Amino acid sequence: MAVLDEQPTRSRRGRAFALVALVLAAVNLRLAVTSVGPVLTEIRDGLGMSSTVAGLLTSVPVVCFASVGLLAPRLARRLGAAPVIAGGMLLLVAGLAARPFAPGSALFLLLSAVALAGIALVNVLLPSVVKDHFPTQVGTVTGLYSVALNLGATAAAAATVPLTSSFGDWRLGLGCWALAALIALPPWLLMARERSATPAPDASTPPVRVSRQPVAWALAVYFGMQSTSAYVIIGWLPQIYRDAGLSAELAGVLFATTSLLGVPLGMALSAVAGKVRSQSGIAVALGLFGIAGYSGLWADPAAAPWLWAILLGIVNTAFPLVLTMIALRGRTPATVVRLSAFAQGVGYLIAIPGPILIGALHDATGGWRAPLAVMVALMVPQITAGFFAGRNRQI
Repeated sequence: MAVLDEQPTRSRRGRAFALVALVLAAVNLRLAVTSVGPVLTEIRDGLGMSSTVAGLLTSVPVVCFASVGLLAPRLARRLGAAPVIAGGMLLLVAGLAARPFAPGSALFLLLSAVALAGIALVNVLLPSVVKDHFPTQVGTVTGLYSVALNLGATAAAAATVPLTSSFGDWRLGLGCWALAALIALPPWLLMARERSATPAPDASTPPVRVSRQPVAWALAVYFGMQSTSAYVIIGWLPQIYRDAGLSAELAGVLFATTSLLGVPLGMALSAVAGKVRSQSGIAVALGLFGIAGYSGLWADPAAAPWLWAILLGIVNTAFPLVLTMIALRGRTPATVVRLSAFAQGVGYLIAIPGPILIGALHDATGGWRAPLAVMVALMVPQITAGFFAGRNRQI
Protein backbone atom coordinates (compact mmCIF):
# COMPACT_ATOMS: atom_id res chain seq x y z
CA MET A 1 0.00 0.00 0.00
CA ALA A 2 2.87 2.34 0.84
CA VAL A 3 4.35 1.75 -2.61
CA LEU A 4 1.05 2.69 -4.23
CA ASP A 5 0.91 5.86 -2.14
CA GLU A 6 4.47 6.82 -3.13
CA GLN A 7 3.80 6.66 -6.86
CA PRO A 8 1.49 9.71 -7.14
CA THR A 9 3.83 11.64 -4.84
CA ARG A 10 6.78 10.86 -7.09
CA SER A 11 4.71 11.80 -10.10
CA ARG A 12 3.78 15.14 -8.57
CA ARG A 13 7.37 15.81 -7.57
CA GLY A 14 8.59 14.88 -11.02
CA ARG A 15 6.09 17.20 -12.67
CA ALA A 16 6.98 20.03 -10.31
CA PHE A 17 10.69 19.53 -11.00
CA ALA A 18 10.03 19.41 -14.75
CA LEU A 19 8.06 22.65 -14.49
CA VAL A 20 10.94 24.39 -12.67
CA ALA A 21 13.39 23.13 -15.31
CA LEU A 22 11.09 24.33 -18.11
CA VAL A 23 10.75 27.80 -16.61
CA LEU A 24 14.48 28.23 -15.96
CA ALA A 25 15.32 27.15 -19.51
CA ALA A 26 12.67 29.42 -20.98
CA VAL A 27 14.09 32.48 -19.20
CA ASN A 28 17.18 32.09 -21.36
CA LEU A 29 15.55 31.57 -24.75
CA ARG A 30 15.60 35.22 -25.83
CA LEU A 31 17.94 37.16 -23.57
CA ALA A 32 20.91 36.22 -25.79
CA VAL A 33 19.16 38.20 -28.53
CA THR A 34 17.36 40.99 -26.69
CA SER A 35 20.48 42.01 -24.77
CA VAL A 36 22.15 43.03 -28.06
CA GLY A 37 19.64 45.58 -29.41
CA PRO A 38 19.90 48.23 -26.66
CA VAL A 39 23.72 48.38 -27.00
CA LEU A 40 23.94 47.72 -30.73
CA THR A 41 25.41 51.19 -31.34
CA GLU A 42 28.16 50.51 -28.78
CA ILE A 43 28.82 47.04 -30.22
CA ARG A 44 29.11 48.47 -33.73
CA ASP A 45 31.46 51.21 -32.57
CA GLY A 46 33.57 48.79 -30.52
CA LEU A 47 33.90 46.21 -33.29
CA GLY A 48 33.76 48.51 -36.32
CA MET A 49 30.57 46.78 -37.47
CA SER A 50 28.71 48.09 -40.54
CA SER A 51 24.92 48.34 -40.83
CA THR A 52 24.90 45.36 -43.19
CA VAL A 53 26.85 43.21 -40.74
CA ALA A 54 24.57 44.42 -37.95
CA GLY A 55 21.65 43.23 -40.06
CA LEU A 56 23.42 39.88 -40.42
CA LEU A 57 23.76 39.78 -36.63
CA THR A 58 19.99 40.06 -36.28
CA SER A 59 19.65 37.14 -38.73
CA VAL A 60 22.05 34.81 -36.92
CA PRO A 61 19.26 33.62 -34.57
CA VAL A 62 16.94 32.56 -37.38
CA VAL A 63 19.79 30.85 -39.28
CA CYS A 64 20.78 28.85 -36.20
CA PHE A 65 17.20 28.03 -35.25
CA ALA A 66 16.46 26.80 -38.78
CA SER A 67 19.57 24.68 -39.29
CA VAL A 68 20.23 23.31 -35.79
CA GLY A 69 16.55 22.97 -34.89
CA LEU A 70 16.00 20.45 -37.67
CA LEU A 71 18.60 18.17 -36.04
CA ALA A 72 16.82 18.11 -32.68
CA PRO A 73 14.39 15.19 -33.36
CA ARG A 74 17.21 12.88 -34.47
CA LEU A 75 19.33 13.80 -31.45
CA ALA A 76 16.33 13.37 -29.13
CA ARG A 77 15.58 9.90 -30.53
CA ARG A 78 19.15 8.79 -29.88
CA LEU A 79 19.90 10.52 -26.58
CA GLY A 80 16.61 11.70 -25.12
CA ALA A 81 15.20 15.21 -24.96
CA ALA A 82 16.59 16.10 -21.52
CA PRO A 83 20.24 15.28 -22.39
CA VAL A 84 19.93 17.26 -25.63
CA ILE A 85 18.41 20.21 -23.79
CA ALA A 86 21.22 20.02 -21.20
CA GLY A 87 23.75 20.09 -24.05
CA GLY A 88 21.98 23.08 -25.54
CA MET A 89 22.21 24.93 -22.24
CA LEU A 90 25.96 24.20 -22.09
CA LEU A 91 26.41 25.71 -25.55
CA LEU A 92 24.43 28.74 -24.45
CA VAL A 93 26.59 29.30 -21.36
CA ALA A 94 29.80 29.04 -23.41
CA GLY A 95 28.61 31.34 -26.17
CA LEU A 96 27.23 34.04 -23.88
CA ALA A 97 30.35 34.05 -21.72
CA ALA A 98 32.82 34.27 -24.61
CA ARG A 99 31.21 36.43 -27.32
CA PRO A 100 31.47 39.86 -25.63
CA PHE A 101 35.25 39.49 -25.54
CA ALA A 102 35.63 38.71 -29.24
CA PRO A 103 38.18 41.06 -30.86
CA GLY A 104 36.23 41.46 -34.11
CA SER A 105 32.85 41.19 -35.80
CA ALA A 106 33.45 37.75 -37.34
CA LEU A 107 34.26 36.03 -34.04
CA PHE A 108 31.42 37.88 -32.30
CA LEU A 109 29.03 36.45 -34.92
CA LEU A 110 30.51 32.96 -34.58
CA LEU A 111 30.21 32.90 -30.77
CA SER A 112 26.69 34.27 -31.05
CA ALA A 113 25.95 31.32 -33.32
CA VAL A 114 27.28 28.90 -30.67
CA ALA A 115 24.93 30.34 -28.05
CA LEU A 116 22.01 30.40 -30.44
CA ALA A 117 22.62 26.81 -31.57
CA GLY A 118 22.05 25.81 -27.97
CA ILE A 119 18.84 27.81 -27.87
CA ALA A 120 17.69 26.16 -31.10
CA LEU A 121 17.86 22.69 -29.54
CA VAL A 122 15.92 23.83 -26.49
CA ASN A 123 13.35 25.69 -28.61
CA VAL A 124 12.34 22.59 -30.55
CA LEU A 125 12.24 20.13 -27.66
CA LEU A 126 10.44 22.10 -24.94
CA PRO A 127 6.95 21.67 -26.53
CA SER A 128 7.42 17.88 -26.46
CA VAL A 129 8.43 18.01 -22.78
CA VAL A 130 5.23 19.97 -22.10
CA LYS A 131 3.14 17.42 -24.04
CA ASP A 132 4.81 14.52 -22.23
CA HIS A 133 4.64 15.83 -18.64
CA PHE A 134 1.48 17.96 -18.87
CA PRO A 135 -0.76 16.41 -21.56
CA THR A 136 -3.97 17.90 -20.15
CA GLN A 137 -2.47 21.33 -19.38
CA VAL A 138 -0.66 22.13 -22.62
CA GLY A 139 -2.00 25.67 -22.98
CA THR A 140 -1.46 26.67 -19.36
CA VAL A 141 2.09 25.29 -19.10
CA THR A 142 3.05 26.70 -22.50
CA GLY A 143 1.74 30.05 -21.31
CA LEU A 144 3.79 29.78 -18.13
CA TYR A 145 7.07 29.11 -19.89
CA SER A 146 6.22 31.81 -22.43
CA VAL A 147 5.88 34.19 -19.49
CA ALA A 148 9.33 33.11 -18.27
CA LEU A 149 10.71 33.61 -21.77
CA ASN A 150 9.32 37.14 -21.91
CA LEU A 151 10.59 37.96 -18.43
CA GLY A 152 14.08 36.95 -19.51
CA ALA A 153 13.80 38.95 -22.72
CA THR A 154 12.47 41.98 -20.83
CA ALA A 155 15.16 41.83 -18.16
CA ALA A 156 17.91 41.70 -20.77
CA ALA A 157 16.39 44.53 -22.81
CA ALA A 158 15.85 46.80 -19.81
CA ALA A 159 18.97 46.02 -17.78
CA THR A 160 21.75 45.75 -20.37
CA VAL A 161 22.19 49.53 -20.75
CA PRO A 162 22.23 50.18 -16.95
CA LEU A 163 24.63 47.25 -16.47
CA THR A 164 26.86 48.60 -19.20
CA SER A 165 26.83 52.02 -17.53
CA SER A 166 27.64 50.48 -14.13
CA PHE A 167 30.53 48.41 -15.45
CA GLY A 168 31.66 51.17 -17.80
CA ASP A 169 32.01 48.58 -20.56
CA TRP A 170 29.41 47.05 -22.88
CA ARG A 171 31.39 43.80 -22.94
CA LEU A 172 30.84 43.19 -19.23
CA GLY A 173 27.23 44.36 -19.44
CA LEU A 174 26.57 41.82 -22.19
CA GLY A 175 28.63 38.97 -20.74
CA CYS A 176 26.91 38.87 -17.35
CA TRP A 177 23.86 37.17 -18.93
CA ALA A 178 25.85 33.93 -19.07
CA LEU A 179 25.11 33.61 -15.34
CA ALA A 180 21.39 33.21 -16.03
CA ALA A 181 22.08 30.31 -18.39
CA LEU A 182 24.45 28.75 -15.86
CA ILE A 183 21.72 28.78 -13.18
CA ALA A 184 19.31 26.96 -15.54
CA LEU A 185 21.76 24.16 -16.33
CA PRO A 186 21.73 21.92 -13.17
CA PRO A 187 18.03 20.84 -13.36
CA TRP A 188 18.51 19.63 -16.92
CA LEU A 189 21.69 17.78 -16.00
CA LEU A 190 19.67 15.96 -13.34
CA MET A 191 16.79 15.26 -15.73
CA ALA A 192 19.28 14.00 -18.32
CA ARG A 193 20.08 11.11 -15.99
CA GLU A 194 16.51 9.84 -16.40
CA ARG A 195 16.10 8.64 -19.96
CA SER A 196 12.35 8.26 -19.36
CA ALA A 197 12.05 12.04 -19.16
CA THR A 198 12.00 12.10 -22.96
CA PRO A 199 9.18 10.94 -25.21
CA ALA A 200 10.38 8.24 -27.57
CA PRO A 201 8.76 7.53 -30.91
CA ASP A 202 6.18 4.78 -30.85
CA ALA A 203 7.93 1.78 -32.41
CA SER A 204 4.61 0.08 -33.17
CA THR A 205 3.64 2.69 -35.73
CA PRO A 206 5.63 4.25 -38.59
CA PRO A 207 6.80 7.85 -38.11
CA VAL A 208 4.38 10.51 -39.30
CA ARG A 209 5.66 12.49 -42.30
CA VAL A 210 4.60 15.91 -41.18
CA SER A 211 5.84 17.51 -44.39
CA ARG A 212 2.82 15.98 -46.15
CA GLN A 213 0.34 17.55 -43.74
CA PRO A 214 -1.25 20.91 -44.73
CA VAL A 215 -1.57 21.96 -41.09
CA ALA A 216 2.19 21.49 -40.65
CA TRP A 217 2.88 23.86 -43.53
CA ALA A 218 0.39 26.38 -42.18
CA LEU A 219 2.17 26.26 -38.81
CA ALA A 220 5.55 26.62 -40.52
CA VAL A 221 4.49 29.69 -42.51
CA TYR A 222 2.85 31.24 -39.46
CA PHE A 223 5.96 30.53 -37.40
CA GLY A 224 8.11 32.09 -40.12
CA MET A 225 6.02 35.24 -40.39
CA GLN A 226 5.81 35.82 -36.63
CA SER A 227 9.55 35.13 -36.33
CA THR A 228 10.28 37.73 -39.01
CA SER A 229 8.25 40.27 -37.08
CA ALA A 230 9.76 39.31 -33.73
CA TYR A 231 13.38 39.49 -34.87
CA VAL A 232 12.88 42.76 -36.70
CA ILE A 233 11.46 44.14 -33.45
CA ILE A 234 14.31 42.66 -31.41
CA GLY A 235 17.01 43.75 -33.82
CA TRP A 236 15.81 47.16 -34.94
CA LEU A 237 13.09 48.63 -32.70
CA PRO A 238 15.47 50.33 -30.23
CA GLN A 239 17.43 51.78 -33.17
CA ILE A 240 14.23 53.01 -34.85
CA TYR A 241 13.35 54.90 -31.68
CA ARG A 242 16.88 56.26 -31.27
CA ASP A 243 16.95 57.45 -34.89
CA ALA A 244 13.66 59.26 -34.21
CA GLY A 245 15.41 61.34 -31.55
CA LEU A 246 14.63 59.36 -28.40
CA SER A 247 17.38 58.62 -25.86
CA ALA A 248 19.05 55.24 -25.60
CA GLU A 249 17.54 54.74 -22.14
CA LEU A 250 13.99 55.53 -23.29
CA ALA A 251 14.41 53.36 -26.39
CA GLY A 252 15.48 50.49 -24.13
CA VAL A 253 12.51 50.99 -21.81
CA LEU A 254 10.08 51.12 -24.75
CA PHE A 255 11.56 47.92 -26.13
CA ALA A 256 11.31 46.34 -22.67
CA THR A 257 7.64 47.37 -22.56
CA THR A 258 7.06 45.52 -25.82
CA SER A 259 8.59 42.40 -24.29
CA LEU A 260 6.97 42.86 -20.87
CA LEU A 261 3.47 42.86 -22.34
CA GLY A 262 4.07 39.28 -23.35
CA VAL A 263 4.09 38.24 -19.68
CA PRO A 264 0.39 38.65 -18.83
CA LEU A 265 -0.84 38.48 -22.42
CA GLY A 266 1.14 35.36 -23.33
CA MET A 267 -0.05 33.51 -20.24
CA ALA A 268 -3.69 34.44 -20.75
CA LEU A 269 -3.64 33.85 -24.49
CA SER A 270 -2.04 30.39 -24.23
CA ALA A 271 -4.49 29.32 -21.52
CA VAL A 272 -7.44 30.42 -23.66
CA ALA A 273 -5.95 28.93 -26.84
CA GLY A 274 -5.52 25.58 -25.10
CA LYS A 275 -9.20 25.43 -24.19
CA VAL A 276 -10.85 26.41 -27.48
CA ARG A 277 -11.22 24.18 -30.51
CA SER A 278 -9.92 26.74 -33.01
CA GLN A 279 -7.25 29.39 -32.56
CA SER A 280 -7.84 31.02 -35.96
CA GLY A 281 -9.67 34.07 -34.61
CA ILE A 282 -6.88 34.77 -32.12
CA ALA A 283 -4.24 34.61 -34.87
CA VAL A 284 -6.19 36.99 -37.11
CA ALA A 285 -6.70 39.51 -34.28
CA LEU A 286 -2.99 39.53 -33.42
CA GLY A 287 -2.13 40.25 -37.05
CA LEU A 288 -4.44 43.27 -37.08
CA PHE A 289 -2.67 44.67 -34.01
CA GLY A 290 0.61 44.20 -35.89
CA ILE A 291 -0.65 46.19 -38.87
CA ALA A 292 -1.65 49.03 -36.53
CA GLY A 293 1.69 49.03 -34.68
CA TYR A 294 3.92 48.99 -37.76
CA SER A 295 1.74 51.60 -39.46
CA GLY A 296 2.20 53.87 -36.45
CA LEU A 297 5.97 53.51 -36.58
CA TRP A 298 5.85 54.19 -40.33
CA ALA A 299 3.90 57.42 -39.77
CA ASP A 300 6.09 58.76 -36.91
CA PRO A 301 7.91 56.68 -34.26
CA ALA A 302 8.08 59.65 -31.86
CA ALA A 303 4.42 60.67 -32.21
CA ALA A 304 3.06 57.99 -29.88
CA PRO A 305 6.02 55.74 -28.99
CA TRP A 306 4.27 54.08 -26.06
CA LEU A 307 1.23 53.17 -28.16
CA TRP A 308 3.38 51.64 -30.91
CA ALA A 309 5.34 49.68 -28.28
CA ILE A 310 2.08 48.33 -26.81
CA LEU A 311 0.66 47.32 -30.18
CA LEU A 312 3.86 45.52 -31.14
CA GLY A 313 3.92 43.86 -27.74
CA ILE A 314 0.49 42.43 -28.48
CA VAL A 315 1.47 41.04 -31.89
CA ASN A 316 4.55 39.45 -30.31
CA THR A 317 2.26 37.08 -28.40
CA ALA A 318 1.95 35.19 -31.69
CA PHE A 319 4.97 33.24 -30.43
CA PRO A 320 3.29 31.57 -27.43
CA LEU A 321 0.23 31.09 -29.62
CA VAL A 322 2.13 29.13 -32.25
CA LEU A 323 3.89 27.05 -29.56
CA THR A 324 0.51 26.16 -28.12
CA MET A 325 -0.84 25.29 -31.56
CA ILE A 326 2.16 23.04 -32.27
CA ALA A 327 1.53 21.07 -29.06
CA LEU A 328 -2.21 20.85 -29.77
CA ARG A 329 -1.87 19.76 -33.40
CA GLY A 330 0.23 16.68 -32.51
CA ARG A 331 -1.56 13.68 -30.98
CA THR A 332 1.52 12.29 -29.18
CA PRO A 333 4.74 13.77 -27.70
CA ALA A 334 6.78 12.04 -30.42
CA THR A 335 4.65 13.63 -33.13
CA VAL A 336 4.98 17.01 -31.40
CA VAL A 337 8.78 16.70 -31.58
CA ARG A 338 8.60 16.19 -35.36
CA LEU A 339 5.97 18.87 -35.83
CA SER A 340 7.92 21.33 -33.66
CA ALA A 341 11.14 20.69 -35.59
CA PHE A 342 9.39 21.04 -38.95
CA ALA A 343 7.40 24.17 -38.06
CA GLN A 344 10.34 25.88 -36.40
CA GLY A 345 12.98 24.72 -38.88
CA VAL A 346 11.03 25.67 -42.00
CA GLY A 347 9.61 28.72 -40.25
CA TYR A 348 13.02 30.09 -39.39
CA LEU A 349 14.22 29.43 -42.96
CA ILE A 350 11.33 31.59 -44.13
CA ALA A 351 12.34 34.26 -41.61
CA ILE A 352 16.05 34.42 -42.51
CA PRO A 353 15.79 37.18 -45.18
CA GLY A 354 13.62 39.48 -43.06
CA PRO A 355 16.10 41.23 -40.73
CA ILE A 356 18.74 41.40 -43.49
CA LEU A 357 16.22 42.96 -45.90
CA ILE A 358 15.17 45.52 -43.31
CA GLY A 359 18.79 46.53 -42.67
CA ALA A 360 19.55 46.71 -46.40
CA LEU A 361 16.45 48.81 -47.09
CA HIS A 362 17.42 51.18 -44.29
CA ASP A 363 20.91 51.58 -45.76
CA ALA A 364 19.53 52.06 -49.27
CA THR A 365 16.86 54.63 -48.35
CA GLY A 366 18.47 56.30 -45.34
CA GLY A 367 15.30 55.91 -43.29
CA TRP A 368 12.80 53.49 -41.82
CA ARG A 369 9.67 54.13 -43.92
CA ALA A 370 10.39 51.56 -46.64
CA PRO A 371 11.37 48.82 -44.16
CA LEU A 372 8.28 49.48 -42.05
CA ALA A 373 6.02 49.42 -45.11
CA VAL A 374 7.37 45.94 -45.84
CA MET A 375 6.53 44.87 -42.28
CA VAL A 376 2.95 46.10 -42.68
CA ALA A 377 2.63 44.04 -45.87
CA LEU A 378 4.05 40.90 -44.21
CA MET A 379 1.23 40.91 -41.69
CA VAL A 380 -1.12 39.72 -44.48
CA PRO A 381 0.51 36.28 -45.01
CA GLN A 382 0.88 35.98 -41.22
CA ILE A 383 -2.86 36.46 -40.77
CA THR A 384 -3.64 34.00 -43.59
CA ALA A 385 -1.33 31.26 -42.30
CA GLY A 386 -2.55 31.78 -38.73
CA PHE A 387 -6.13 31.27 -39.83
CA PHE A 388 -5.36 27.87 -41.38
CA ALA A 389 -2.92 26.79 -38.62
CA GLY A 390 -5.52 27.54 -35.96
CA ARG A 391 -8.22 25.24 -37.35
CA ASN A 392 -9.17 22.20 -35.28
CA ARG A 393 -6.90 19.57 -36.90
CA GLN A 394 -4.48 16.97 -35.48
CA ILE A 395 -1.62 14.93 -36.88
